[in-house]
Amino acid sequence: MPVPWFLLSLALGRSPMVLSLERLVGPQDTARCSPGLSCHLWDGDVLCLPGSIVSAPGPVLVPTRLQTELVLRCYQETDCDLCVRVAIHLAVHGHWEEPKGEEKFGRAADPELEESRNAFLQAQVVLSFQAYPTARCVLLEVQVPAALVQPGQSVGSVVFDCFEAALGAEVRIWSYTQPRYQKELNLTQHLPDCKGLEVQDSIQSCWALPWLNVSADGDDVHLVLDVSEDQRFGLSLYWNQVQGPTKPWWHRNLTGPQTITLNHTDLFPCLCIQVWPLEPDSVRTSICPFREDPRAHRNLWRAARLQLLPPRGWRLDAPCSLPAEATLCWQAPGGGPCQSLVPPLPPANVTVNKALELPLLNVHPNLCVQVSSWEKLQLQECLWVDSLGPLKDDMLLVETRDPHNNRSLCALEPSGCTPLLSRASTRAARLGEQLLQDLQSGQCLQLWDDDLRALWACPMDKYVHQRWALVWLACLLFVAVLFLLFLFRKDQVKGWLRLLKEDIRAGPATRGRAALLLYSAEDSGFERLVSALASALCQLPLRVAVDLWSRRELSAQGPLAWFHAQRRQTLQEGGVVVLLFSPGAVVLCREWLQDGASTPAPQGPHDAFAASLSCVLPDFLQGRAPGRYVGAYFDGLLHSDAVPALFRSVPVFSLPSQLPGFLGTLQEPGDPRPGLLRERARLVSQALQPALDQLLKAPGDPGDPEDGTRDGT
Repeated sequence: MPVPWFLLSLALGRSPMVLSLERLVGPQDTARCSPGLSCHLWDGDVLCLPGSIVSAPGPVLVPTRLQTELVLRCYQETDCDLCVRVAIHLAVHGHWEEPKGEEKFGRAADPELEESRNAFLQAQVVLSFQAYPTARCVLLEVQVPAALVQPGQSVGSVVFDCFEAALGAEVRIWSYTQPRYQKELNLTQHLPDCKGLEVQDSIQSCWALPWLNVSADGDDVHLVLDVSEDQRFGLSLYWNQVQGPTKPWWHRNLTGPQTITLNHTDLFPCLCIQVWPLEPDSVRTSICPFREDPRAHRNLWRAARLQLLPPRGWRLDAPCSLPAEATLCWQAPGGGPCQSLVPPLPPANVTVNKALELPLLNVHPNLCVQVSSWEKLQLQECLWVDSLGPLKDDMLLVETRDPHNNRSLCALEPSGCTPLLSRASTRAARLGEQLLQDLQSGQCLQLWDDDLRALWACPMDKYVHQRWALVWLACLLFVAVLFLLFLFRKDQVKGWLRLLKEDIRAGPATRGRAALLLYSAEDSGFERLVSALASALCQLPLRVAVDLWSRRELSAQGPLAWFHAQRRQTLQEGGVVVLLFSPGAVVLCREWLQDGASTPAPQGPHDAFAASLSCVLPDFLQGRAPGRYVGAYFDGLLHSDAVPALFRSVPVFSLPSQLPGFLGTLQEPGDPRPGLLRERARLVSQALQPALDQLLKAPGDPGDPEDGTRDGT
């Protein structure tokens, strides 16, 4: 069952929110005045001819305010019509003027006329009423004793009963005097329909009105009309736009109970529902149930489109009116927020579906229009990107003038508006004098101007070129330093260049084999030795992976997960896993073999060797290691007999003494030539030997002559 979300009854029942109306008996129009006034209603309607405004000959009565009230005009107990009661508030306008002579008006003054003027102020007040398809004008004569009033003073009100109107109609009321001494008063009012009035027993057109329930079921909205099976009625969905006429969206003539389903994406705040019985002169009742629905407001902003129209126009298209404000802003290249500018666009609500003009002298690609609602940015569009091109690296200058024509200039930057001649450490402050000269020499484009402020866009291209000149100078210095290093170490550089030349001749098939180095992290000296080996191997056609270069991934994934991922990738690409044996690594292997399948505890947070034993040793035990693994140890750190017999099923090399064989095993089959292999081994040995010597000569090294345990014997 749908969950009730918003229940509206368009059939009439008692509710604390409906209005109970006063009843007037009989069809006659009447007028009554507040105490102190006398009034008379002319019989029949008059022509609605306001005429032109004329000067008042002295104090006159004029209408100052209109007030309405709904009543019922009843012909029988259950036969009533909705009627609009109008109250006109009056005040004295103008002053007494004494004539300068009898000849002023071309005739002698009339003492009786002067006496009547001093006795009463009199006015003829016209009341005009329009409600499609009805239009009426009535005339009321009002007078007040002149001795009781003062100019500008309110004298009371006149109440007219009443103008008949249809339920739900829009009525317009005007009031003015004859002759007309000021602009007419006007009032527009949308009358309620049956659902908002306690008239179910009085207005017959409300008796047959259908019941309408609006409910939500997940993403769908249901309009449920509960009527009898043979009752015919009309149902219309439309967009009620404040700015412009309503736009019909969906209309059907239906019979009997109906359920209409709307998707939540169809909801808008201005989506209204109108329902009426298909009978002559039936009442149409409208409701707009989605005005406060958050989904409707989200859909409205998704449907809104901001367009910029050359040369200086903009337009916001949306199904409904938007409670939004538009502003101009400056968008600097390279990202960052768009900075608001003066002049702000009119702060009133944005007029949708209408082309508006931007208050600019010239256009610029960095100028943008923002549309915000409740201080939240909703839409932004930069000016005519297709015609003006991309954003420019121009500096926007804001000029401010005081009433004495003294002016100050600042440059708009992400940190704010920086005065040009300041000591701030910004680009605008450093180039302040140059920008001021550019402005005075006419190199800047004026975007906007008024009496107190102006906006200028100054090109920065020439200053950017100067900056690039400094960059090129730095590059030349760097190249010179590299050239000097080449002179000092030309032999080693020539060797690497020769290898590179051979690699190019050999083609892409010989380069790029993957190699994963595994070792036990015993101390910093041994890690430096492994790092030197890995760096030297990277200079060959090898892609080397080692945990020293992947500490962040190790910390995030853990040693075991990292090793499994690297091993799988290396073997899938036809690579090889290199086991670097050290005394600590040998101890870990023996413990693992002695304890069976139990995994030894890792020696450190980044020790991939200890974590990998549970995966490496089964490959050796099951005979899957040949062709996929290679062993190695370093001269002076371990004896060949110390390597466990299980690992001798694959080639094991001593480094750097057996480097040619080691490198030959790492290369793809068929490469390289023996001469090139010896050259590579020589270069790797040169890179490896200093780190090995430093480790062997370290104080307290177990490999010193005083202690012969380093080699494992």
